[in-house]
Amino acid sequence: MSLRFTAKAVSISIACAWASMASAQTLKVGLASEPTAIDPHYHQTTPNEALIAHIFEPLVRMSPDMELQPALAETWEATDDHTWTFKLDKNAKFSNGEPFTADDVIFSFCRIHNNETGIAGGFVNTANRIKAIEAPDAYTVKLTTENPYPVLPNELARIPMIWNGIAEHGDLSYTPKEGCGVTGPWPEVNSFNQGTAVIGTGPYTLKSYVKGSTIELSRNDNYWGTKPDWETVRLTSVPSDGPRLTGLLAGDFDLIENPAARDLKRISDSGFEYTIKPSVRVMFFQLDAGREQSPLVKSPKGDNPLQNAKVRQAMSLAIDRKAIIERIMDGVATPANQYIPVGMFGSITDAPDLPYDPKKAKELLTEAGYPDGFELTLSATNDRYINDAQLTQAVAQYLTRIGIKTQVDTMTRSVYFPKRAKREFSASLGGWGSETGEASNFLQYWVTTTNKDLGVGSSNYGAYSNPELDKLYLEATRTLDDTKRSQLLQEAVKLSIDDMGHIPLHFESGVWAYRKGINYVGRADQRTIATNATLAK
Repeated sequence: MSLRFTAKAVSISIACAWASMASAQTLKVGLASEPTAIDPHYHQTTPNEALIAHIFEPLVRMSPDMELQPALAETWEATDDHTWTFKLDKNAKFSNGEPFTADDVIFSFCRIHNNETGIAGGFVNTANRIKAIEAPDAYTVKLTTENPYPVLPNELARIPMIWNGIAEHGDLSYTPKEGCGVTGPWPEVNSFNQGTAVIGTGPYTLKSYVKGSTIELSRNDNYWGTKPDWETVRLTSVPSDGPRLTGLLAGDFDLIENPAARDLKRISDSGFEYTIKPSVRVMFFQLDAGREQSPLVKSPKGDNPLQNAKVRQAMSLAIDRKAIIERIMDGVATPANQYIPVGMFGSITDAPDLPYDPKKAKELLTEAGYPDGFELTLSATNDRYINDAQLTQAVAQYLTRIGIKTQVDTMTRSVYFPKRAKREFSASLGGWGSETGEASNFLQYWVTTTNKDLGVGSSNYGAYSNPELDKLYLEATRTLDDTKRSQLLQEAVKLSIDDMGHIPLHFESGVWAYRKGINYVGRADQRTIATNATLAK
């Protein structure tokens, strides 16, 4: 549940100014991280997904507390072990007035398969599981999977639907390899960034989008759902905490995301409010555990020490997670002992804390054959996650203390993510919110052995592979019985933690600060969405 803090008193002059701004019904938002594209199938990152959620909608959506809700589909049910049937909402319309129909579902999945400009494979992973899409009528869609897939509706919550009219085509059919009936070029990322393909069913339309500049959205007055309070939304990226807070206090912003926890008292004392929401995002380091040679490792033996489980376990033991949360995260985070918060489906309920034991870490390095350590570079963003650069520096210091001579290389996310996708790193900082509400989500993308045909391991840039874990995960994803599936997922998570191919650090908390006169509901997925901000009554 969100925590909301309110200052006890505000001056009359400030209150009047706020009231005047509210009447304009323009919401000015300061973002901590800039979206990299407005293409809904480009890259599954939180800033992109938050922006896209204003304009495009999925068949089903997640609530702020990660509960599945209807969106473009009114209802859905598993009609057999391999088939999910969705009944589309007949009221849903695109911003140009065209109705949302089964053709748009078929076209959206076909475009995912034929999207040459997309980054990573998150969308493709889900699409690959769908063997057939049938449309008995314009408002009914049947999705058939190769194997039983009980979490398909959860996965679909991250798949925005697009209008089939943005590409030339004849009769549409779900035949991705044959082009699905599309006769013209498939829209690319620039088609969306330039605005020509930005036609969605959501509460807002795009007014202007220029990378590095303020993004402007206009209320979709033809929106088929509940209309938002704000006529206009202006989204401005300000990566540094200080200037972002200054903008809020000066009235340049009505709402900002991720203010520094150390500034929360100042925010409250200044007559502003804030919301804290524990998130599902785990911060972790992904290790290059699968290659004989790793680009940013220098070992006295000429090998890759990260392939050794004892080395990976030693690295985890070297890190004082509680100190990082206290000193780097200012207390606004939770230590991670697995990759999903306790309570989520498939989490280990009685998992012990991951210990801080540098003495044991040194012993493990010696047992692994590296008594004098080795050299390593940690790679990270410096403008994507909360305190990402400082966090990486802290981890580097801990590793250096046990004999792993560690350097840090941080860069902007626009440089970082493509380099990581090309597997140019040896130990890379990652952040992932399991937005499907299941442990299978992190395992699917990051931990399982990369297999494009099965749609798994698309973010496994460290080439980690554990056949026993793969078997547990795949069995879980095909198991319809919830109790058995949860047990299988817990076994897979435990195996992953024991093997430490990925080193979990902590779970972030989402924090939003805003002016008086606004109510804001925080989301566990950390998305900043204008419709979650309402004018106080």
